[in-house]
Amino acid sequence: MIKVEKVQKKKKNVNQDPVCLANGLEVSKFENFKKSSGFLKEPLASELKNESDHFTNDAVQLLKFHGSYQQDNRENRKPGESKDWQMMLRLRSPGGEIPGKLFLSLDELSDKLGNGTLRATTRQAFQMHGIRKENLKEVIQSIVNSMGSTLAACGDINRNVMAPAAPFETFEYITARALAVKVADLLTPVAGQGTFLELWADGDLEYTIKPDKEIAENRKLQFKEHVFSGTKEEPLYGSTYLPRKFKCAVTVPGDNSVDLLTNDIGIVAFTSKEGSLEGCNFYIGGGMGRTHNNEETFARIADPLGYVSKEDTYELIQSIVAIQRDYGDRKSRKNSRMKYLLHRKGINWFKKILCEKYFKKEIKPLRKEPENKLIDYLGWHKQNKDYSFVGLPLLSGRLSGKKKSLIRDIVKENNLDIRLTPNQDILLCNIPNKNKSEIKKALIKVGYDHLNDINEIQRHALACPALPLCGLAITEAERILPQVLTRIEKLLNNLNIEKTILFRMTGCPNGCTRPYMAELALVGSGQNKYQLWMGGSKNLQRLAKPYLQKMDLEDLEKTIKPLLESWKKSSSKIDFGDFINNQKDSIIVDLIKVID
Repeated sequence: MIKVEKVQKKKKNVNQDPVCLANGLEVSKFENFKKSSGFLKEPLASELKNESDHFTNDAVQLLKFHGSYQQDNRENRKPGESKDWQMMLRLRSPGGEIPGKLFLSLDELSDKLGNGTLRATTRQAFQMHGIRKENLKEVIQSIVNSMGSTLAACGDINRNVMAPAAPFETFEYITARALAVKVADLLTPVAGQGTFLELWADGDLEYTIKPDKEIAENRKLQFKEHVFSGTKEEPLYGSTYLPRKFKCAVTVPGDNSVDLLTNDIGIVAFTSKEGSLEGCNFYIGGGMGRTHNNEETFARIADPLGYVSKEDTYELIQSIVAIQRDYGDRKSRKNSRMKYLLHRKGINWFKKILCEKYFKKEIKPLRKEPENKLIDYLGWHKQNKDYSFVGLPLLSGRLSGKKKSLIRDIVKENNLDIRLTPNQDILLCNIPNKNKSEIKKALIKVGYDHLNDINEIQRHALACPALPLCGLAITEAERILPQVLTRIEKLLNNLNIEKTILFRMTGCPNGCTRPYMAELALVGSGQNKYQLWMGGSKNLQRLAKPYLQKMDLEDLEKTIKPLLESWKKSSSKIDFGDFINNQKDSIIVDLIKVID
């Protein structure tokens, strides 16, 4: 019988004293490379000017900070020939906000210089695929000219800040969306932004991301003792930036559309009746990435830190980032996320050093929150008395073909804006009520005729791009998601089970679609083979567990059918994830009849 993988094994002791780090001890070669890059500039700047069809590995590492990954299409590889090199480009769009002008530019660029598609990510940003090296500057410059940016969409830095996408014009949603933008501006690099504009916008400082007065004042705290990196050009991040990627999300109490506990910093914003921010609950140390057969890597949900008032919110955020900068593991990149620092040191240690050395203020107990729900905003909704918005499901976030053309026309003709959800869906916003009927008729042409009766298992399912472009992918995800969902749905129907299952799928263990929070997830572990994870909760408050290490995809039905039958017999009134979580691991393993 197969052994259930232990995902919380304690990491071996490593000297993480910041003094040692400053003296070059326990630091990888990559950290020294970042330091010598001239704030993310060389050798990327030089290689942009050569005639090669791809970047070297050193330039690729810097390219990530500018929002791009180098990829090659594995299916186009031919012996003796160069790889099919191309770039994936990801945008910076706090809260998933994409102004209409920017969307129209992205649509045109994807057709002209990409592979003709746009893809909504699980962090509320658009990705473009298929960009050739010689066209990369033109694409990024066009995005910048359209008031967009790709700065810090990837790399060892704070990435796109999430927030509820719905454009509800209630105080709490307005506050949360605004806070996400402020956090993004607060954590925008200084020297790194200068390099970005130099390389991609010919040094035009007109496009500098300018924080408002409140954030500009709070950024001065980056020079505060201990928070200050010691590098005036990059006061918060320093010349080596962070040990690894860093993710933040903001939400309103009770709305868990952002998968809050999977972030390095999760923020719940409380708003007064008058519409102003009162303060925030903080959760820290979440993260999904892991590596197969390495028990020192694991998925982790965030710990509750506490509550601070509005005036201390931005100082606390910068203090948390500074602790990760100083104490995060800079020798082993596999253990460099803040979740591993929390796992090694514990929340009490973190809170103690935070309050005594960095933040130097009291953090109050968490403020009471309502029960969390996963909300997707699909279908038609009232935005305010004169306008509506509509949520359109995009399976795996892929926007292409007739659907992409129609949405472009609707956005252009009606002067609409777009918002992307963490569920890889798209919201068309600011629709005048007088235009609703016409837009409804247009959407029917591309299959959006039952928006209030969306297939339940599809509406929450997620899958990463995987093969053939992602260099980390072990097997398929996005391309086979539709048939996998059809198989699961057929099984549920045959068993007369009316409740649905929160399902997610990835082509590797890095967890881009947050599979370890799902009720049922497949995580690529070999060609057409997947780990089977189960037991997460529908409101995304609990980690799933791995029950099979290498399940052949052909065996999906016969593996999970006994579980579904037992669920129905026990009480299918409870959610599938809760049923799994309530059983002993040995019982689950017996049910799936695993032979070791």
